[in-house]
Amino acid sequence: MKKAHILVIAVIAVAIGIIMSAAGDASVYVSFNEAKERAADGNLTKVHVVGRLPRDGQENILGLEYNPVLDPNYFAFTLVDTNRVAQRVIYFNPKPQDFDKSEQVVITGAMRKDIFVADKILLKCPSKYVEKDIKGATASVN
Repeated sequence: MKKAHILVIAVIAVAIGIIMSAAGDASVYVSFNEAKERAADGNLTKVHVVGRLPRDGQENILGLEYNPVLDPNYFAFTLVDTNRVAQRVIYFNPKPQDFDKSEQVVITGAMRKDIFVADKILLKCPSKYVEKDIKGATASVN
């Protein structure tokens, strides 16, 4: 076999290895009910869940539990998914900055019994700029 053929086969083998490892790390977007079903079936692969934080009349987040003096790496909250199912979530890291301002939250993790244990939290925050602020901040051309 020529050296060129061996090189092509090696490149193909490396490409297949990269694709297989990336496919193994991929997770899907599910609801809390589906995450519970997966855990009940013994499937502990990581999933993404999209949801909103429940708020009271004064826009305070309900069910938020974080005390950095007691344990800075324990953060718990309630998240309501797109099917309006509320679920308790635990995140064993510090509370993300601007968590209180977020409109939507995407969590990655898996169900452990009756609690969703999150590995990552992605915040979808509202726009920094309000339309009235933009109008007054435009530069004038003279």
